Amino acid sequence: MKLEDKQCIAQRRRWRVRRRIEGSAERPRLSLHFSHRHGYAQCIDDIQGRTLVALSTLDKVLREQALKANQAGAKILGEAFGKRAIACGISKVIFDRGERRYHGVLCAFADAAREAGLDF
Repeated sequence: MKLEDKQCIAQRRRWRVRRRIEGSAERPRLSLHFSHRHGYAQCIDDIQGRTLVALSTLDKVLREQALKANQAGAKILGEAFGKRAIACGISKVIFDRGERRYHGVLCAFADAAREAGLDF
């Protein structure tokens, strides 16, 4: 399969998922991205178009731990993100998995964020 076809299929999958969910100030959208090296998470208010809380493995707090984009790193990132979101006054979020399936690093991140106090 050509790379353009794969990208087109992934984009359609992203649109299909995002058509059903929309973040607000009361319940922002929790968007995740995992590259081969790092993980990124952010809470987005889609109505105003603002990022409310963001955290990545490149953050000063997590950089010292040398996290990778695997399940162990996703657990630590999920815990830290949950604590930071609670500190900013966000307790309920809508989980946006993007074009990825809910397993592996996404599942590990979500479970750790739930344990930290976030409500999905």
